This record gives sequence, structure tokens and C-alpha cells, in this order.
Amino acid sequence: MSTIIRLPVTPAETPVMHDRDCLHRFLFEHYPIRGHIVHLDASWRALLEHREYPPVIRDTLGEAVAASVLLAATMKFDGTLSLQLKGQGPMHLMLAQCSDALGVRAVARYKDAEFRPDLASLSGEGSLTVTVENEDLSQRYQGIVPLTGERLSDCLRNYFESSEQLPTRLWLHADENGASGLLLQRLSDDSVKSRTVGSRAHEMNRAEIDDAWNRVQMLGDTLKPEELQTLSDRNILRRLFAEDDVRLFESAPVFFKCRCSRERVVGMLKALGPEEVRSVLAEQGHVEVRCDFCNRAYRFDSVDVEQLFAGTATPTTDAPDRRH
Repeated sequence: MSTIIRLPVTPAETPVMHDRDCLHRFLFEHYPIRGHIVHLDASWRALLEHREYPPVIRDTLGEAVAASVLLAATMKFDGTLSLQLKGQGPMHLMLAQCSDALGVRAVARYKDAEFRPDLASLSGEGSLTVTVENEDLSQRYQGIVPLTGERLSDCLRNYFESSEQLPTRLWLHADENGASGLLLQRLSDDSVKSRTVGSRAHEMNRAEIDDAWNRVQMLGDTLKPEELQTLSDRNILRRLFAEDDVRLFESAPVFFKCRCSRERVVGMLKALGPEEVRSVLAEQGHVEVRCDFCNRAYRFDSVDVEQLFAGTATPTTDAPDRRH
């Protein structure tokens, strides 16, 4: 059972090291509003370990990874949430994925160019796609909106508004050391009644709830990137919502996890067909497939290829998915 901390509980403590590689959920006691805060540190560095991105690309990718965790935490699913940006600009493709267990991976593809920090210039006229897919492929949801705004958070705000989902705001920050994010989401007006029987929430009208939602958004806008990156989650909530009664739940770990495997690569090679795979083998002496996310190489020699298409291949068992 989650440990619940009510805020504020004591005078603001001396700032300590921010929370690392975790997601915190929190809830406003008297309003139908919830939120999440995420920080990626070692998991972010593990994701970047085999990749060198220009700073603007790297920071945008970090914001996308933080956003994917925040969005995944708002949903109930058994699979993967994918956040994809695709356009005609210098960064023509970016993909961030988060599993239901909060395992993340991400990749960006770009052309050599002079990068401007705003998203519109970076990705060009493109689209943002949010996809939620169950592990067994039994269910799949996808929403697509045009890329708008200077920051990814602006584009995601437009996504929630245009897709008629729950009103949601995000604040994101990333650099070479880590990626962090804050999410606020307005729930249905009567959702608070089930957890606050006998409270003032029963007397609140729509105008009061609207005012509360507008107020917490304005407070969120006052959060500085360096505060989001360096303050503990408890202090972030005290800093923003000192006048509110907020419940902070126990944290959940966030980690880097790539789902690539030799079995998946075998399936991809079979889909390509024997003619194409054997032509690569004849040209290079082997077939090598490298994972875009973790840079791991899977190598197949002539014996492997013949077994693959003879239907007798038994792929080597890999170590479990890498987790950092």
C-alpha cells in the first residue's frame, strides 16, 4: 500500500538532492486535480551512453522521454506508450517509448544542419503521434496532431485539447545530466467526492473548480527549469502549492530498458526474405543488425543464415533485457 504524505506538514526543509530515477504521483485533496513528477538521471545517461546528439537534439529527446513517462503514468495499459515526432526539418524523426513498468528507451534521427531551439524549426511541418499498444497487440490507440508551438510541452497541450481528453499541462526540462517533468491533469468534476466524503468538495461548483484549475496552472508556470531539475519533489510541491492540501504517494522507479533481442532480429530477417539476406551475406561476409536504441549489434554468419531459412534455427538465448 502506498505511503501518503500530506503537504504542507513542516516548515520548508533545506533543499536536498532531487529525487533520482523515479516518478511521484500526487493528488489535490479538495479538487479534481492530480499530478506527476518524474526525474531521470542514471537512466537518462544509460540511454545516451552509445549516442552523441547535438545539445538541442539531446535536450528535446530528453523532454520527450520525460513526457512519455508522465503520459504513461496517467493510463492503465499492459504494453508500451510511444511518443513520436516526425517532420521535414533537421530532426526528421524522434521516438520515445515508456512501458507500463516505466522502462524507457528513445532515439532521434537528424541531418547535419544549424539547429534552432524551437520545435517548429527543428522538426519542420510535421506531426506528433501518441500510440498506446498492449503487449499482446490486442488493443491499440493512436492520436495524431500537427506540430505546433515552440516547445514539446506546447505541442502536447494542443494534443490534449484537440483530442478531447482530460485537460493536461506539462512542464519539461532536460540537459546532459538528466531529464525532468511535471504534469498536472484535471479529472472529472465529481471524481473528488469518492475520496472526500463530507468535505467541502461536495459544495464546490463548476466555477470554483475552474478557478482552482486555472490557479494551479499559473503556479506551475512559475516553476523554473533549474528548480524542476534540482529540488526534491516534496520541495517542488511546497514551492508551488503551499496553500493546498496535497497527497504525495510513494515513488515508482524509472529505468532504461531496451527490448531488442536476437529473436526479434531473426523475425525481421525472415521478413526480409532469403534473397535479400543472402545478398548482404555475399557482399559483407556476414549480416549485422544494430539496435537503434541501445546500439547493440546482432551478427549472423553463413551458417546462421542457412539455418535461419532452413527453418531449423534456434536463436541463442540472450541475457535478460538490459536495465539501468
